[in-house]
Parts: sequence; C-alpha cells; structure tokens
Amino acid sequence: MKIYAHRGYSAKYPENTLPAFEAAANLPIEGVEFDVHLTKDQQVVVIHDESINRTSNGVGYVKDMTLQELREFDYGSWFSEEFVGAKIPTLEEVLSVFRGTNLRVNIELKSDIFVYEGLEKLVLQKAAALKMKDQVVISSFDHEAVARSAELAPDVENAALFVNTILDIAEYQEKLPAKALHVSLPSALRRPIREAIEKGSVVRVWTVNKIEHAALLLHTGIDAIFTDELEMMLAFLKENNVRV
Repeated sequence: MKIYAHRGYSAKYPENTLPAFEAAANLPIEGVEFDVHLTKDQQVVVIHDESINRTSNGVGYVKDMTLQELREFDYGSWFSEEFVGAKIPTLEEVLSVFRGTNLRVNIELKSDIFVYEGLEKLVLQKAAALKMKDQVVISSFDHEAVARSAELAPDVENAALFVNTILDIAEYQEKLPAKALHVSLPSALRRPIREAIEKGSVVRVWTVNKIEHAALLLHTGIDAIFTDELEMMLAFLKENNVRV
C-alpha cells in the first residue's frame, strides 16, 4: 500500500502551498496530490476550493481574478504565523518541485463545479514541456474531463474520482476510459470495488488520516492511500512490514 501526500504535507503545512510540497518531496512516499483551477487570464493555479475565502485573507473566485490579483493575498497565515506571505502557486512552480524526483504527481482537475474550458490541454502541455508526462496522473470528479484527458494523451495515466461507488464501476472505468479509480474510504470496502480490484483495476483511496482506517485497507489490494498524515502513515506501514 503506497502513500500519496494529500495537497502536499497538509497536516503540518498550509495545504497546496510550496512549503507543503517541498516538505512532501523529502519523504519516502509514492507521490503527491493537488488541485488545479484556471484564472481569469488562463493561468493554471494550485488551490483546492473554487474560491480563495477559506485558505487566504482574500475573498472571491479564482476564475474571476488574474494570477497577479490572486498573488496579492496571503495563503499561509490562516494555518500558522510561520507561513505568513505564502502565495498561491502556479502548476509549473509545483511541478518543478517534483521534477527530477521519483514521485508521482496526481493533478486533480477541479472542473466539476465550474467549467474550465481547455484546462486538461493546458495541464498536459505543461507536463509535457517539463518532460514529466510519465510522472503525472490526471484525475477528476468531472468524468468528461477524465475522458478528454484520455483522448488528448492516452499515454498519460488518468483516474476517475468517486464520492460513492456504482455497481458496474469496472465496466464504467473501461468505457471512459480511465486507468485508475480514486474512491472514498467507505466505498473502498464495498463489493463493487473489491470486484474491480479482482479484475485488475488500480484503486487509490482518499482521504485516510486515521490508523484504524488504514488498517481496514491494508490487505484489500488497493494501490495507495491519499493522506494528510504522512509520517504517521509511514510509521504504520513500517510497523506492518509494508513496502512503500
């Protein structure tokens, strides 16, 4: 069972900021996960929410502001005074942290609320420009975006995200097509996911932050978990003699 850093090392650093990614890059994990949106001036930025209200000292939607306007706000002080002045990073800045490492980079397209036309293409172009296509996983709750990613770059791994599972999930995965399934913790324990794993599906589970939950998944055949608690989960896997 492998480990992906959820929004960087978000238990100890402000999520989706360069300090969180730099900390994750120094740990013996499989990869990192983060979220991208599109600005008013067509720049791909890394942030989870559609708005900047929760994780900055500003207010408004990412889509309604330029990169320069977004960078006028502070994205670290909400978490701790130690991170005052942290700025919203671009996709290129975050990818550059992991370029030259062995870590996988899971880019979640946050186009399930607002339609960001051309987001998949911009993300794939940036990964290609940095020669990181082999490291990248493109995922989304927006399954149209997952399908478009497969069409644009069939050689790049993609994944369909689910809150709840569906009965014929393995067949649905093949139809999209998607190379992996990213499912919530309760769904991961249900029959359709077990059957998908038996059929060869790569399944990763979000977001696992408790040892008792990780223990439930340990022998289910899942590929990886997404977690905020990186060092705690690394210690758990080491205690159970699981290679990461």
